[in-house]
Amino acid sequence: MNVQQLRYFVAASDFGSFRKAGAALGVQESTISRRIRDLEDDLGSALFRRHSGGVCLTIAGQRLLSRARKVLRYVSEGAEIVGAVGRVKDGHLRVGIYTSLASGFLLELLKSFGEQHGGVQLEIADGNPAEHVAAIRQFRLDIAFLTGTHDWPECETAHLWNERVFVVLPQGHTLAQKDEVIWSEIAHENFIVSDAPPGQEIHDYLVKRVGDLGRHPEIQTQFVGRDNLMPLVALGRGLTVTSEATTAAHVPGICYRPLVGEILPFSAVWSPKNDNPALRRFVSMAKSQARRRV
Repeated sequence: MNVQQLRYFVAASDFGSFRKAGAALGVQESTISRRIRDLEDDLGSALFRRHSGGVCLTIAGQRLLSRARKVLRYVSEGAEIVGAVGRVKDGHLRVGIYTSLASGFLLELLKSFGEQHGGVQLEIADGNPAEHVAAIRQFRLDIAFLTGTHDWPECETAHLWNERVFVVLPQGHTLAQKDEVIWSEIAHENFIVSDAPPGQEIHDYLVKRVGDLGRHPEIQTQFVGRDNLMPLVALGRGLTVTSEATTAAHVPGICYRPLVGEILPFSAVWSPKNDNPALRRFVSMAKSQARRRV
C-alpha cells in the first residue's frame, strides 16, 4: 500500500467512477483501475463493486476510506511543514555575535532577514570566538560573526565587512577636541576593558598596538558588561577602544574618536555540515549585502 494508491482509492470513492477520478487527477482511467486492482490484490479484498454506471464501495472499502483520508491528511500536513521550512517560512536560526548591534552591517542584516522571513525565530548569543566556533561545530549555533579573517578548521568563513576602531574618551579629555587620534597620543594613558567578551580581545589588541610603540600599556579589567564599561570611562577610570557599530549608542559623559588607520574586519563562520535552510538563506543574504556595500 502506498500514498498514490490511497489517493486514487479516495478519488474513485468520491467520484463514484474510475473515469471521473482519472480526469480529476489528470491520469488515465486505466491507470486508476490498475492501481486500485493492485491494492485490492495486496489487501486480499475487493474495495469496489464495479457496475455499468461506475463503482461503489464494498464493506471493506468503507472501512478503509476514513483511514485512507486520515493518512492523506497527515501526508499533506507533513509536506506543508517540510515545505515551509525549505522555503524559510518558519524555522529557527541561532546567531553568535562578538560585536555591537547598535548599528552597522549586522543590525541591517538581522533587520532585513526578519522582514523577509518573519516566521523564522532568531536567537542571538554573546560569546568569545572559541566558544562560538565550538558551538557551531556541535550545531548549538548556526552561524557566528567574529572579528578577523581567520580560517577555522571544519568551518566555512566569509569576510563580510570592516569597521573603524574608535578610542572612547571622557568628554573633558584634551583629545576630545580632535577629529582623529593617533596611538602615540594615548599610549601613556590608563585603559579599562570588560571581563566579558570582547574584553580579552580588546586587551590583547591594546597590548600589541601600544607595544609597537615600545610601551607597556596600563590595563585594568572591570567586572562589568560592555554597556557598563562606557560610564566608567565617563567617570575617569580609564580609556577603552571599541568598534564603529558601538558608537551609535549614546552614553552621557563620553565621546568617540576614530584611531587613524585602524580598520577591524568582521567575518561570518558556519559549519558546511549544517543543513538548516534558514542558515543557507541567511548566508546568501549576508553575502549579497556585503557585495552591495563594496
